[in-house]
Amino acid sequence: MCGIAAVFLQPQERKKSEWAAIRELFTRNLISNEERGNEATGCAVVRQDGLVRLLKMPIAASRFVATLEYRSLLASLDPTTTLLLGHTRLPTRGDPALSANNHPLKAGPVFGVHNGQIDNSDELFARHRLPRRGSVDSEIIFRLLATVPPQKNGSEYLMAVRPLIRLLEGQFTFLACDTQFPDRLLVLKHNNPLFAHYQCDWRALVFSSRYIFLRKAFGSHRFAEAFPPDQLLLFEAPHLREAGFHPAASLTLYAEEKSNDR
Repeated sequence: MCGIAAVFLQPQERKKSEWAAIRELFTRNLISNEERGNEATGCAVVRQDGLVRLLKMPIAASRFVATLEYRSLLASLDPTTTLLLGHTRLPTRGDPALSANNHPLKAGPVFGVHNGQIDNSDELFARHRLPRRGSVDSEIIFRLLATVPPQKNGSEYLMAVRPLIRLLEGQFTFLACDTQFPDRLLVLKHNNPLFAHYQCDWRALVFSSRYIFLRKAFGSHRFAEAFPPDQLLLFEAPHLREAGFHPAASLTLYAEEKSNDR
């Protein structure tokens, strides 16, 4: 069991008070997810030009957010920021003392966070002859995604991704961003929780593994939506104002392929 905390932003100018509110909410989201994993915490800040700042430590979130490094990372948010990607880790495999095992994980141009366990990761690494930085099973998700060139058409990208994700066995709820298209966020919920709230004032989607956090943060009158299971969802930052919670493209993970037989 691990925790996911993220904010996906439409890149734009914001008031100082809005940036402060976004930083404060993200920090509380990480701390709230500490109960889902307290052996490592990490955060990535992604910009529209594909630049990523990454920070990971083998400590609980409540200690992580008090560090000067974390404060410096969040101070780097600017109008080009598209994603704050956070994770709290309860290891099932991979020593948290090794940074390469902690999330967000980097696989080529892909950064991602995962909640779950991949039972056939060793087999897939060997079969596809993929590079490996750590021993954590989660890395296989993002290594597979890194083999897919990000198409300009979101639906075509999901069609290319789907057969690779179908190879995975186990539990895999994840968020992933390919820095070749840093305006996009790939989301999948499979056997582990994930919720989101669209904050229209910020033009932002707020993700959390903890439904109760979103309800407390935005009020019981606001609806925190649970993602449908086994749906590949692709969100696009420049269109959040119009789209809100609705993805730019979606695809059922386990839908049967249409047959050409007559």
